[in-house]
Amino acid sequence: MLLKVASKDTRSVVSGLIKQTQKLPRELYRSLTWDPGKDLADHRRLTLASDVEVYFCDPQSRWQRRTNENTNRLLRQYFLKATDLSLYSQARPS
Repeated sequence: MLLKVASKDTRSVVSGLIKQTQKLPRELYRSLTWDPGKDLADHRRLTLASDVEVYFCDPQSRWQRRTNENTNRLLRQYFLKATDLSLYSQARPS
């Protein structure tokens, strides 16, 4: 799933992730692997609100985030790197 957030600050990111976890069956969302950074500094709030365990991959270890890297590769087939994604909404096109 892709998630559009208002900004990269931890409050926006964690709040968005909590909201998204409520849309999925529990079996599909047990853990989340993330790059170390300030955008998920409040990861404990995510775990408390959703029971999703958060793991941080080692720096420069893309292989620890295979699903994310594969998704990014697939997205680049449709959106060039310089594409302004703010022009798109979270809504699924009909």
